[in-house]
Amino acid sequence: MAESNSKRSDRPNILLFTPDQLRADALGCFGNTQASTPNFDNLAKQGTRFNSAWSQHSVCGPSRISIMTGWYPHTAGHRTLDNLLKPWEPNLLKYLKDAGYEVALPGNRGDVFAQDVTEMSTDFCGNLVKPSWNWSDINFNGEQNDLLYNAFWFGKQGNEPRIDGDEATIQTAIQWLEQRTSDKPWAMWVPLLAPHPPFMVEDPWFSLHDRDSMPKPISTEETVGKPQFMNELRERYGWTDLSMEDHAEITATYYGMVSRVDDQLGRLLLAIDQFGYADNTYTFCFSDHGEYLGDHGLVEKWPSGLDPCLVQNPLIVTGPKVAEGEIAHSGVEMIDLLPTCLEIAETDASHTHFGKSLLPILNDSNIEHREAVFCEGGFNLEDNHLFEVAGWIYKHKSEIQHEMPELVGKAQCVRTQKWSFIRRQNEQDELYDRENDPQEKINILATLRKDDKDIQAVAQDLQNRILEWLVQTSDVIPWQPDNRFPSLVHGWRQKPEND
Repeated sequence: MAESNSKRSDRPNILLFTPDQLRADALGCFGNTQASTPNFDNLAKQGTRFNSAWSQHSVCGPSRISIMTGWYPHTAGHRTLDNLLKPWEPNLLKYLKDAGYEVALPGNRGDVFAQDVTEMSTDFCGNLVKPSWNWSDINFNGEQNDLLYNAFWFGKQGNEPRIDGDEATIQTAIQWLEQRTSDKPWAMWVPLLAPHPPFMVEDPWFSLHDRDSMPKPISTEETVGKPQFMNELRERYGWTDLSMEDHAEITATYYGMVSRVDDQLGRLLLAIDQFGYADNTYTFCFSDHGEYLGDHGLVEKWPSGLDPCLVQNPLIVTGPKVAEGEIAHSGVEMIDLLPTCLEIAETDASHTHFGKSLLPILNDSNIEHREAVFCEGGFNLEDNHLFEVAGWIYKHKSEIQHEMPELVGKAQCVRTQKWSFIRRQNEQDELYDRENDPQEKINILATLRKDDKDIQAVAQDLQNRILEWLVQTSDVIPWQPDNRFPSLVHGWRQKPEND
């Protein structure tokens, strides 16, 4: 059970810094030579960077809920954008609050908690600084429904810093740290919107990256046996007509958004240092999922997309007992954050979850944490009436899901050091050789000979792993038992009027 508020106040503080839709390979510390991310890179030098951390879903809400609960999206049906955490369901912030932490959630980011759950799980939420720039202030930099507009690119948003929702969140976080008077340990979750599309940012970030130096995305000509939703998205949005210059423009704008997030991270970490918390704070930097960014001729994401660019997570951790300058290569899952933070807080979960504490691997990066990692997405065909109905730039994505639900069917993925296998409910399964094809471009099953028994055996073994995983994690039993024989009030609750 979660421990009481009497816990001593010298336990470490916990910072959870969560940009949205941040690709791992958009950071310099993950090997990007064109990125400008000095604060992420310095943080990686101060702690441990995870080279094989994986999100459990490729869409915001389901991924964030899995992080907060230690559940896979399928465990309790948190597979949509509007099935959020209820008051009776567990969540990491509430655990920390019950354990005596002062918990803050600056900003106004949804995607996780149902009505009133944010307030019951925190000591502070919302803004101390009001945004002065909002969506109505967007400069579209072109005509609606032109190529770049349909690729979610809105471009440059002025020459001066904007106090949009993210900037207000960062300034609020800093003010909260400055104003707090409690001697409790604190925990703060800072969820941002950027670099989630639309692709747009102000200068100096917009002009920071040389368009001619942008990496080329994975082309459709390089791939074999990819799922059909990719073709449908390209056709409806007209993305096949995007030039390499268009993709470079999108990428450079996205990198500018990432650099802006990097600057915000740096200012927040500086404040933590200035207010005397740096030596006793664990910092977890991670995203909910990634971004196609031109790969496979796509931008944004897809609910059943499980490509590495969508689900590899840029996890970096620093803290009092974290090895410095280390790279952990073993597979980890983002649900592992819940037990890790609870162990730091010296408290226990009171629900069944599937996370595994990262503290051992944070002390020794050579430890094998997980032999296999799992992620999932998509829906049953019968879920069609529950799919999101969206407009604006998301209109075509929404239309495809409702008109062709087989293209967003359930999909599950297992990754080992050697293999990646995706089971698709309505389409061909996928098998990739991760050692020779780390970007998972060539689906071996698409060209498999019937007499290739070795590969068939590999695919069957991996499919069996998915089945076993689904069996083990298909549900959870609440730890609080019900009275099998509750007392009853006998008789009519309300007698019919005509009697």
